[in-house]
Amino acid sequence: MKKIVPFLFFIFFTPVLFAQGFSSLQQRKLVNALTAISNLYVDSINDKKLVENTLEAVLKELDPHSSYISKEEVERVNEPLEGSFEGVGIQFQMLDDSLLVVQTVAGCPAEKVGVLPGDRIIYINNELVSGVKMPNSGVFKRLRGPKGTEVIVKIKRGNKNELIEFRIIRDKIPLYSVDATYMIGNDIGYIKINNFGSSTVQEFEKALATLQAKGMKHLILSLQGNGGGYLNAAIGMANQFLSQNKLIVYTQGLNQPKSVAEAADPANFETGKVIVLVDEYSASASEILSGALQDWDRAIIVGRRTFGKGLVQRQFPLIDGSMMRLTVARYYTPTGRCIQKSYKGGYDKYEMDLVERFNKGELLHADSIHFPDSLRYQTLNLKRTVYGGGGIMPDIFVPLDTTRYTDFHRKIVARGVVNKVCVQYIDKNRAELKKKYTTFDKFKKEYEVNDAFLNQLTAAAEKDKIKVDPAQFAISKSLIKLQLKALVARDLWEMNEYYQIMDADNESLQKAIEILQTPGAYEKILK
Repeated sequence: MKKIVPFLFFIFFTPVLFAQGFSSLQQRKLVNALTAISNLYVDSINDKKLVENTLEAVLKELDPHSSYISKEEVERVNEPLEGSFEGVGIQFQMLDDSLLVVQTVAGCPAEKVGVLPGDRIIYINNELVSGVKMPNSGVFKRLRGPKGTEVIVKIKRGNKNELIEFRIIRDKIPLYSVDATYMIGNDIGYIKINNFGSSTVQEFEKALATLQAKGMKHLILSLQGNGGGYLNAAIGMANQFLSQNKLIVYTQGLNQPKSVAEAADPANFETGKVIVLVDEYSASASEILSGALQDWDRAIIVGRRTFGKGLVQRQFPLIDGSMMRLTVARYYTPTGRCIQKSYKGGYDKYEMDLVERFNKGELLHADSIHFPDSLRYQTLNLKRTVYGGGGIMPDIFVPLDTTRYTDFHRKIVARGVVNKVCVQYIDKNRAELKKKYTTFDKFKKEYEVNDAFLNQLTAAAEKDKIKVDPAQFAISKSLIKLQLKALVARDLWEMNEYYQIMDADNESLQKAIEILQTPGAYEKILK
């Protein structure tokens, strides 16, 4: 592998660096203005807020992806990419002002000491957290902390009046990039990745080996909804499919020399058929991976046009612990495509791009998408036509299915009614469900959301002042039942099982399965 530019690269922001990009006149002008405000303004000022607002305004003028992150937000925004945080390892839900343990993370501190799903946490370090309307942020603050430190929780279990005390030693809690790994039929494997973080490649390799041991010959890789992450993770993922010395991506900026990344190690999956699923929320590192595989004719891309983010950011830690993400380069796929969509119309117009796509019918009809000839490229092996300048256009378009989405459905999901009702249902029926459905396969085949469960949902919606429109409910009923079943599966097992239920409704996935199971269909597309 040749020179690689990290997606997030840490350096210190200094006055010398600042001086390189601005004339001394402009520097003095800014300093003079801030000094005058500080010394002469009629009222007291919040200098921290003033400087932060100035930085945000400056970065917003540059491009849509340069941004300022406050000291308080730095740790939170980095967690998904770093792949872990320090805490006790529980998934919780505030249910009727009570802190309910929905799941414990396997192998983590809470599970090790005996905390169970369904337990209610009443005290954290002798502080009452039940019945006091504590926000989720307050719970996080009390449960999380440095590795090796102790937190004491008192728990109510079942109908027992006596509280159980647990002393939990905090540890590293993993955050996973791979959401789902399972077989479809005898020889098709499916892996879904939610972001590109520090552990993504290792997780993928483990998932791939698991599927290969089960007889996988062909792979469906889902990047749907994957907003990206580390550039190096995307490069490492492309390396899994491409032979050595094949170009994966290169980056270049006005003040950044061209930097090239090529496949370096032997690929773990170089010959089997590959289909990559994408949608309008697949961005950045997702586009690097799907673009590289498309350019080398190594995979068929199925779904809808991706987001269109072809800019590379570096992180600059600032003196007070805050951080700036600054765009320093553009990245280009192996054919030379820069897939960054235009942001000349300003930040607000850029933010409305996906809405505009929907309004223009692009998410519903492939013939609504138009690229100028100047953005036309040819793939490197088969000389197929592909396009740059606005995301990765899939080889097979799958329209967005809007037929079962209604205002009623949108409201019960957005306001958390579906999730809340599911947690209540699990809390009441967990033992019975575990006894009846001893395996996930049995649950998947036999479990059905009954009318009582749906009545509980509509009653909760009305309590939340959401009008239950019978016509809209009928339209969305099958989708609601599927989502409830998937959420029950997630709380009884894990996220992997959630997706195995929900993927029955994933039309891009069903199209990919059809291509792989139809003799000659894959080869016909890659002509």
